[in-house]
Amino acid sequence: MQSLDVRVWSITPIKLANRTTYKVRWGVAGRTFSKTYASKQLAESRRSELLTAQRRGEAFDRDRGLPESEIRAMLASVSWYQNAIEFMDTVWPGLEPGSRRKLAESLATVTLALTEPGIDPVDHAFCFRWLVRWAFNSRERMTAALDGEAAFVVQWIADHSLPMSALADPKVARRAFNSTTTDCFGRPYAVNTYRNKKKGLNGAISFAIEMGRLDANPLERISTTPPKHKSSVDRTAVVNPAQARLLIERVREQGPTAPRLVAFFAVLYFAGLRPSEALALRVSDCDLPDVGWGSLRFAESVPYANAAWTDDGETSPRKSLKHRAQGQSRMVPACPELVRYLAAHIEKFGAAPDGRLFFRLDGGPIRHSTYAKIWARARAAALTPDQCRSQLGRRPYDLRHAAVSTWLNAGVPATQVAEWAGHSVEILLSTYAKCIDGPDQDELARRRIDAALGSADGAVDQGAARESQDRNRTQTAADDDPQRETVRHRLP
Repeated sequence: MQSLDVRVWSITPIKLANRTTYKVRWGVAGRTFSKTYASKQLAESRRSELLTAQRRGEAFDRDRGLPESEIRAMLASVSWYQNAIEFMDTVWPGLEPGSRRKLAESLATVTLALTEPGIDPVDHAFCFRWLVRWAFNSRERMTAALDGEAAFVVQWIADHSLPMSALADPKVARRAFNSTTTDCFGRPYAVNTYRNKKKGLNGAISFAIEMGRLDANPLERISTTPPKHKSSVDRTAVVNPAQARLLIERVREQGPTAPRLVAFFAVLYFAGLRPSEALALRVSDCDLPDVGWGSLRFAESVPYANAAWTDDGETSPRKSLKHRAQGQSRMVPACPELVRYLAAHIEKFGAAPDGRLFFRLDGGPIRHSTYAKIWARARAAALTPDQCRSQLGRRPYDLRHAAVSTWLNAGVPATQVAEWAGHSVEILLSTYAKCIDGPDQDELARRRIDAALGSADGAVDQGAARESQDRNRTQTAADDDPQRETVRHRLP
């Protein structure tokens, strides 16, 4: 709150045993503030500043007792590093572990770009590592202290970070923006990496505006066109049913842990689940009849997260499904083939103590690196060398793409596919294409259209056939008419 009710009193000398100090007193909206100075000249200078602000008609802050211009200067003097720290601490409780890590990496990237002097590229990786692990990890920073070279580096960055007010300079704003597009060696980031880093930069700037440290977003003046984001699935990455079955069977041969993951990959392909959703699947989520189709109903996923970014220090916490509220479930059909895979898996391996279908030999959660390595080996065993070098089925997630594409190609309505896949219809149609690796889908579409329209010659032939059928029906009707028969008998 601010007020124009300001009074500035005369300087009060305070005599001590061996020296005299001088107190400046002023009041804002009935509240008294004061500050003591060692010399009369300093006290007079401060009193003059307060009087000048009062004569200019500046409002004073009721809580701090300072004129508006000094409040703005104080806020603008906050460094980028301090602003980024406060921003991370503010949003930390509401973020998932994976989002915390991505935001920390984004803030660390921009922080290193906004130091003066700049960080040498040779030292960039070391500085980046400790900014991410400690400075922008709220839990780690509050529970553990740094020492040695790491402590020195982080403190140096904090001392040499540019103030938020420096972003008003277009060159500094451009430097911050460029740090989200290319690394310290000038190599461009992938589109998704750029989007994450730009999101972190914008978030920290929006927080600074909220705190009164900036008046506007300086990035709005930058006209550089951002890299285009490819939202649709690459059809060359999607396997056809024969390839999918072969890959899933080859998984069985890839080491002692691999047999436990055969049904896991089958769930990704036949039910279109995300890997994190499949890892959260419990026996109680599965309806597996002896004959016919079954179903999977689930309400949680287990995205892998490093323990450093969780609240309790454990990996892979359970969370609600993507794009769904807490506790909201999703059901997908389980074809007979998938039912057989899951029934065989349960019979051979059972379930973890908490009911999970897929778990390690020690009962712990399966990590992304584990199933990714097994998939890579199965892919090398099942595909030709040319196919291995291509994008075909390169990631386990591509099995989900194949499932959704297969459903769409089979003629399942987009609304139903969207419900099964956990997408909105809009996202579904903009992301997934008819991308089965095999017969040319465009050629098949043309054949279907030809069959529906018919050729020009065929249309003439069909027209003549219809006329002949009409004449035959007319003649038959006439022959069956008794009145027509009577007329015929009267003729000579």
